[in-house]
Amino acid sequence: MNLPYFIAKRLSFSKKAKKELSNSVLKIAISVVAVGMAVMIITISVVTGFKKEIYKKIVGFQAHISIKNRDINETFETEPINKDQIFYPGITSKKGIEHIQIFATKPGIIKAETEVHGIILKGAGSDYNWDFIKQNLVEGNIPDVESDKKTKEILISEKTANILEYKLDDKIDIYFIQNPPKARRFIISGTYKTGMEELDKAIAFCDIRHIQSINDWDEDQVSGFEILINDLDKTEDLTAIVEDEVSGIIDEDGTMLEVSNFMRDNTFIVQWLRLSDTNVYVILTLMIIVAVLSMIAALLVIILERTNMIGILKSMGADNKKIILVFIYHGSYLIAKGMIFGNIIGIGLLLIQKYFKLIPLDPKSYYVDSVPVIFNLPDILLLNVGTLIISTVVLILPALMIAKINPAKTINFK
Repeated sequence: MNLPYFIAKRLSFSKKAKKELSNSVLKIAISVVAVGMAVMIITISVVTGFKKEIYKKIVGFQAHISIKNRDINETFETEPINKDQIFYPGITSKKGIEHIQIFATKPGIIKAETEVHGIILKGAGSDYNWDFIKQNLVEGNIPDVESDKKTKEILISEKTANILEYKLDDKIDIYFIQNPPKARRFIISGTYKTGMEELDKAIAFCDIRHIQSINDWDEDQVSGFEILINDLDKTEDLTAIVEDEVSGIIDEDGTMLEVSNFMRDNTFIVQWLRLSDTNVYVILTLMIIVAVLSMIAALLVIILERTNMIGILKSMGADNKKIILVFIYHGSYLIAKGMIFGNIIGIGLLLIQKYFKLIPLDPKSYYVDSVPVIFNLPDILLLNVGTLIISTVVLILPALMIAKINPAKTINFK
C-alpha cells in the first residue's frame, strides 16, 4: 500500500480533518488557484480568437499569398501580367496550397447625389473563392461573374451604402481618373459587412472583365494571383515554396513576378497582434506565481497544524521522504481542486461570451464588434498540465521544512 498517498487521502477527504484545518486559509488558496486558472484560460482563448479573427478578415480580402508584377508601383493601379503561367492552376497540387485565383484592382471614385467616395474596385473571375464574402453578406447576392456575359453587378459594403445612401438594385456610377478618363455604371447586387471598417469602406467587388476593359487589357491580362492555404502557421514556409515556383519566370516583355503574403503586406497589424503574445506570457507568469505563493502559504499552515502528527509518524519509523510526499499529495489535491473550479469558471464565461456576445468592442479600434473566443483544447490541456506540474514541484520547498522537525519535541506540540 502507498502509505503517503493513503494518509494524504485521509487528510484531504476526512471531515474531521477539514474541521481542524484553517479552513479560511485553504479556501482562499483554492480560490486564488481557481481565479488564476480561469484568467489564464480566458486570456489564451480570447487572444487566440482575436488573432485568428483579424487574420481571417485580412485574408478574406487579399488571400494568404499573392503573386504580382514586380514593378515599383505601390498603388492599386497595377501593371498587368499574363495569367497563362506554368504554375496556374497546377500549383494547388503542392501540399498545403488549397486554391489559386486571378484578380485585378482599379481605384475609382463613386459620385452620389451628395457625396463623393473613393473606392478600390476588385475584379473577380470565375475561379474566385467567395466563401469569406458569403459569410459576411448582409443582403442581396454576390456578382454573377461566372456567366458568359460580363455582368454589371457590383458588391459594396454596408458602410459604403450607408455613406452614399444607396440601397439594393440602385445604379451606381464609378469614375476612373486616367487618360482619357472613363466611367462605368453598375447595379448594386448586394452588400457585405466584415467589421473592418477601413477595408469595408474601401473595397467593392465586380466582374474582372470590367477592369480589363477599363485598362484596355486583353482577357489574359490580370493584376495577379491570390493563393489560399490550409494552415495559417505555415504561411512563410508555403510562401517560400511559391517563390521557388515563380522565381526565374520572365515574360517576353521582361515582366518579372513578385511573391508576397498578408503578413508582409500588413506589418503594422501583424506586429500589433504579436505584441498581444507578450501580454499573454506576462499574464500567465503572474497568475502562476500568485497561485504558487498562495499554495505555499496554505501548505505551511497545514504543516504547522500537523506538527504533532509529523512527530508521531517519525517516532513510528516513517522517514522524511514519505512524510514530505504526504503533504505534496495533499497540496496537489488542493491545487487540482482549485484548477477544476477555475476550468468551470473560465470555460463557462467563455461559452457565455461566445454565444451571447455580452462584451462588445468598437470595430473602428479592434476590427471586431465583440470579444472573439476560440476554444483550443490542446492549449487548455497543456495549460492545465503545466500549471499542475509547476505548482506541485514548487510545493517541495515548504515541505522540506518537515526534515527539521524533531519528533521528541513535537509529539506533545499543541
